[in-house]
Amino acid sequence: MRKPIGITHSALFVVLLLLSLSDVGAHTVLVEAESFDNTGGWVVDQQFMDQMGSPFLLAHGLGEQVKDATTKVKFPAAGDYRVWLRTRDWVAPWKAPGTPGKFQLLINGKPLDTVFGTEGEKWHWQKGGTVKIRKGRVAIALHDLTGFEGRCDAIVFTTNSSFVPPNQSGPMAAFRREMLDLPDKPRDAGRFDLVVVGGGIAGTCTSVSAARLGLKVALIQNRPVLGGNNSSEVRVHLNGKINLPPYPALGDVVKELDSGFRGNAQPASHYDDQKKLNVVRAEKNIKLFLNTHAYKVEKEYDSITAIFAGNTKTSEELRFRAPLFADCTGDGTIGFLAGADYRMGREGRAETSESLAPEKPDKMTMGASVQWYTKKTDEFSAFPDCPWALQFNEESSQRITRGDWNWETGLNRNQITEFESIRDHAFRAVYGNWAFLKNSSRDRAKYEKLKLSWVAYIAGKRESRRLLGDVILQQQDIQQKKEFPDAFVTTTWTIDLHYPDPKNTKHFPGREFRSIAKFTRIDPYPIPYRCFYSRNINNLFMAGRDISVTHVALGTVRVMRTCGMMGELVGMAASLCKKHNTEPRSVYRCHLDELKELAERGVGKSAIKDK
Repeated sequence: MRKPIGITHSALFVVLLLLSLSDVGAHTVLVEAESFDNTGGWVVDQQFMDQMGSPFLLAHGLGEQVKDATTKVKFPAAGDYRVWLRTRDWVAPWKAPGTPGKFQLLINGKPLDTVFGTEGEKWHWQKGGTVKIRKGRVAIALHDLTGFEGRCDAIVFTTNSSFVPPNQSGPMAAFRREMLDLPDKPRDAGRFDLVVVGGGIAGTCTSVSAARLGLKVALIQNRPVLGGNNSSEVRVHLNGKINLPPYPALGDVVKELDSGFRGNAQPASHYDDQKKLNVVRAEKNIKLFLNTHAYKVEKEYDSITAIFAGNTKTSEELRFRAPLFADCTGDGTIGFLAGADYRMGREGRAETSESLAPEKPDKMTMGASVQWYTKKTDEFSAFPDCPWALQFNEESSQRITRGDWNWETGLNRNQITEFESIRDHAFRAVYGNWAFLKNSSRDRAKYEKLKLSWVAYIAGKRESRRLLGDVILQQQDIQQKKEFPDAFVTTTWTIDLHYPDPKNTKHFPGREFRSIAKFTRIDPYPIPYRCFYSRNINNLFMAGRDISVTHVALGTVRVMRTCGMMGELVGMAASLCKKHNTEPRSVYRCHLDELKELAERGVGKSAIKDK
């Protein structure tokens, strides 16, 4: 799926593109890697598409070659085609030796001479030489050489000797639109009462709650599964308590989604992706859009009128219309695109008077976890040396066989614009540490019959943008038990703030990959409803870690059971917006008693049935 150039297509880009493609008798073919018929052992990675322009295929083999990704491509004519493939050498930013992301392109089973993923630290079109193509359908394959995170965005074949595919975002978007023959206008996905973007626990609960109260809901999720950090892709268990005063019915939907298993970095079955899908698909009022990434909003004055999203595999673009929207993306993406007020980083103590805030504001956030684990084998299990990874010794190595939440990176970096590098740095830490334990440590015999079994490639974020509402919850509100008239969702987790582990900093200053948590105990505290809608975008709700709180207050509200209850309440508020033809702020001003009645009853299956 490709993002449009801007609010409108740039006529200049399109004209220049057509001129560049107009070589008489020339033919150009674009193949999107994520649209391959069979991705084999490669996985679709969409986490960074707002920065690099696209989803891509990732050879995530943990050091073992993955199965080929294959497809067939129809060529309009026979001829000698120049080949370009968009990729990068993912360890090049660290000036690391070696090129672990190497792979080949096979045409009808025969590899090109060029090995891809071996040059350039940024995404670019690598030259692949020339190949003779016969007219008709041709078999194409991506052949991984290492199992270490090779990546392919797209492939271009052209008989135009002077054409070079554009790499800048605007011209590249125009090129892709032209080559894929996408319509000028996205297909109308329909009009809904509520559009929810983000299918984590918060977004799923928002959708179920609203649907059970009679709203027609679109749930947009850019991954193939629901659950976010609680999915099999990230594997964090649900934390926080539910079904507590002042509204014990809040949490009933969270219970329906809960697999019942505890523990992080456990086998995929512990997170029961299918259970979440079953709950959503049982609701006739929800239309679920998996593998669909929202990339643009349409506004009138200070309200969103539509969201544009595209399928991450087929590139089909859709337009979703509604009077109400809920940003459950975690990153506050919809709010950001709509111009909502937000913050990112830590507020200073002078501004908030929070004792846990730093003296001066800064850009630090809590990091993202790339968890992993090993399994026992009956025989010796080899693992290659990784000279391109972080390098360890007896003192700096982590003598563990499983990476939990504290395998955390990027606390001092931008969790949105630098996120691919943050995730990749975690890869370098995992692979480098495991290679040392297996091959060089003095007690390597302990690891001989252990095999690296799972490493997350979808990183679990804790913090990025926080959208601002009519109330910005802060530390002293919670600790001093400030009473709000709209207090609803009870947070029970400690104020849990993460920092780089000093022991890790000693060996890897500025390149930490381990964190520590500092806990400040709280009593159960109900979060006010006014934290759950934007203060300057009239029809935008939010639920999850992007709600209106300070960095310090985020430390308690961000755990997933709490976020799920936020979603349940937002769904209730959305139903009142529809009932009274009003906006989120007016629910507080004019219909708060009705919201309390809904929260008392809840939206669990039994409550809806009784109603």
